[in-house]
Amino acid sequence: MNETPAQPSGRKRRRLRLLIGVASAVVLAVTSVTVAGIAHAEADRTVTGNTTGTHNGYFFSYWKDSGNVTMNLGAGGSYSVQMNSINNSVVGKGWNPGSTSHTVNYSGSFNCGGNCYLALYGWTTNPLIEYYVVENFGNYNPSTGAQRLGSVTTDGSTYDIYRTQRVNQPSIIGNATFYQYWSVRQQHRTGGTITTANHFNAWASLGLNLGSHDYQILATEGYQSSGSSSITVSEGPGPGPTTNSPRPSSPPVSSPPPNNGGSSCQVTNAVSPWNTGLTDNITIKNTGSTAINGWSLKFNLASGQTITSGWNATYSPSSGAVTATNASYNGSIPPGGSTTIGFQANHSGNTAAPSGFSLNGAACS
Repeated sequence: MNETPAQPSGRKRRRLRLLIGVASAVVLAVTSVTVAGIAHAEADRTVTGNTTGTHNGYFFSYWKDSGNVTMNLGAGGSYSVQMNSINNSVVGKGWNPGSTSHTVNYSGSFNCGGNCYLALYGWTTNPLIEYYVVENFGNYNPSTGAQRLGSVTTDGSTYDIYRTQRVNQPSIIGNATFYQYWSVRQQHRTGGTITTANHFNAWASLGLNLGSHDYQILATEGYQSSGSSSITVSEGPGPGPTTNSPRPSSPPVSSPPPNNGGSSCQVTNAVSPWNTGLTDNITIKNTGSTAINGWSLKFNLASGQTITSGWNATYSPSSGAVTATNASYNGSIPPGGSTTIGFQANHSGNTAAPSGFSLNGAACS
């Protein structure tokens, strides 16, 4: 492929030399294009020691503290891994830096009889955060023992949200103390779409804020176990915002509904719009003298808006006159207390906040 085509020689007529020269230039151009195309297709690669890098256009990361871990890097975003007699290991392919708006598609197989899991995994700095969107796991739920903070329903399932803390443990900046954020899928799967913005927005509504993104991979992790996976990851269209629908750069707009007087509830909105979508965090406050035990919040969604996902409540229907019903963990609101729920919606240009709020049949101020 690196040979240069032979040039015409001998005494030829000037016109013939010109024609041959043009033909040679075309051959060289075609050869250059062909070589350039092949240059992007890297050969499969086997990794057995701690490293990071790029392969076939994707970032990859391999880390273990002990044990036998063999990672094979394949075409595009594909990789496979075999783990045996390990203490802890995390490997995967994805992007560096990660993004708040990736729509991640993945497929493949995942086999684990012990403590291992398949997750969208990444880090941020300032603050230093390690995060997981867990899609599948073995016989141990990685959030065991953590405090459940809420949930988000997206991409065909409800994910439970947790936060844990690691003290003086390995991180991307060396041993450090940092928080871990978790979304753990209730219905396990090995293949589908992960709308990252839905998770990150739900975390933010609970005060779990991310920093500047470092790497973000579709990871296979194992702890004191053995297992294997074969995964292909890519970025592509799917539900929710993509890289063409960035998160808003303008500050949220507070839009409380009109004061109706005489009510025992108060509702405020914090709407954050972008070009084709928005999120709304809705805070419900009990202004009465008795506890609210179980609630349904009714409101009118603005014209042209359709709810695509939500957190800390169930929403039905997805447009028009909507009813949000409490989750199992936030149905009780004491006097003077409040709870925050939220949703993400698509819009066709109208980014107005919902209106006409009523809680358990009583209008809210």
